[in-house]
Amino acid sequence: MTEQQIPPTPLAGAELELARVRAALSAGLTYEHGARLQGSTPEELEADAKAFAAEFTPSTLAPPAPRVGGDRGPDVQGTAGTVAGGAAAYRRKHGLDEDGNRPPVPQRVNTSRTTNPFQENGYTTEHRR
Repeated sequence: MTEQQIPPTPLAGAELELARVRAALSAGLTYEHGARLQGSTPEELEADAKAFAAEFTPSTLAPPAPRVGGDRGPDVQGTAGTVAGGAAAYRRKHGLDEDGNRPPVPQRVNTSRTTNPFQENGYTTEHRR
């Protein structure tokens, strides 16, 4: 007696959702990608998951954008990218001396006494007419 091939029954509801998740995770996709899979049998879902995952291989992704200015930052241009050159540029930009200290600020000498121009010179207790 020969056995007849029984076509797989289409999945529905929770079984279909579970089959999508299993197919997505087995192909290296995320749970959210599993919702996009097309098919009604586990075999169809697995085939679609493998095809979908093949689109995300590194060979199909865009190459990273080149860095503007190369490996050096904009403040270090012209110093050949050395650490000493970068330190010198930092000191120049921030007004530091060779030891990394700020130059002394001369003290302001205020010879005139600053007063409030709206201040009255005294109080009186009597009413003036």
